[in-house]
Amino acid sequence: MEHFHNPQKDTGHYSNDLRYVLSLQNTISAFEEIKTWKGYSITPLHSLDSLASDIGIKNIYYKDESSRFGLGSFKALGGTYGVLKFIHHALQKEVGDKVSVKDIHAGKYSEQISKYTVTTATDGNHGRSVAFGAMLFGCKCQIYIHSEVSAGRQKAMENLEANVTRISGNYDESLRICIDAAEKNNWHVISDTSYEGYTKYPRYIMAGYNVMAEEIVSQLNNLPFPTHVFLQGGVGSFPGAICGYFWEKFPNNNIKFIVVESEHAPCLIRSAQNNQMTSVDIKKETMMAGLSCGEPSLLGWTILSKGVDDFITISDASIPESMRLLAKNRPSIEAGESSVAGLEGLMQTMNNKKVAEKMSLDSNSIVLLFGTEGATDPEIYDEIINTT
Repeated sequence: MEHFHNPQKDTGHYSNDLRYVLSLQNTISAFEEIKTWKGYSITPLHSLDSLASDIGIKNIYYKDESSRFGLGSFKALGGTYGVLKFIHHALQKEVGDKVSVKDIHAGKYSEQISKYTVTTATDGNHGRSVAFGAMLFGCKCQIYIHSEVSAGRQKAMENLEANVTRISGNYDESLRICIDAAEKNNWHVISDTSYEGYTKYPRYIMAGYNVMAEEIVSQLNNLPFPTHVFLQGGVGSFPGAICGYFWEKFPNNNIKFIVVESEHAPCLIRSAQNNQMTSVDIKKETMMAGLSCGEPSLLGWTILSKGVDDFITISDASIPESMRLLAKNRPSIEAGESSVAGLEGLMQTMNNKKVAEKMSLDSNSIVLLFGTEGATDPEIYDEIINTT
């Protein structure tokens, strides 16, 4: 495990500059829309008190996204919402400001919408959510995947009527190809990776992710509040969204945020060490497919650079064991490879007394984890769970 404590951590309140990236109002708007969708329901917040006791902390809350909209991943909140916002803006430009989201849901503009094509690059879950949004709202969808994305995840997107193209190379290469193809074909990129000149839709996607945070606050109710939040890294959009939400909403709670990355894709910890956005060349793919990202997201990094206390990296070695641990929990929890990164990061930290002390993790700590996905490739999941 590699650990880096962030000396740039801002202990002040959430600034207006950060609200420009993402604000509570953005989240409220996303939540008010998403909770009206067919199939919406609040996902579980499990209390893993027995496991917490075993590793030496007070409690663990685990937000379980394995059932979200039947897509098996929190990404359903962001990509689908991003597609809707694109369609709404495109129609307003084409038809006029009188276009309402209610009319889109009612199918009033189905002919115009059918001419639009959304596109993205993905390791699986984000592409599935964009494909779901395209199918739900009636536009076309072109997905780019890299060489290591599983056949099962490809099929899941094709089952949602997306055209899927596999490229040689890694995720970052698939994103470059996607952007080039969009420019040539007048397609519209719906990516949670933001970069100079492309920040509009990643903002909406991040706001969609924070539906989870809204739900968690209501689920905690009178329960003790988390002292630490462990967040999967990826490009940084997901941890940036969650960090920004809790930082702005609870400025006096002194929550500690820890970002967990694969040792094979450490772009956020490298960015923190260099105090600037830093890309890494992925030479080996991690089994945690959703974390196999070499280039940080501009918006995500803007929040993370000031809001995160610590960055850590983990290996793949114990991921299957953590998945099996949750599968044996009562109730049983379906957790995909990327889903257990936070748990694995927490357990590895608690096994390193020096790092745990630096993070103020002890018997009084209450940790919030995000189970970001379920069995998004059932064949791979079953093979892992049933191998001892």
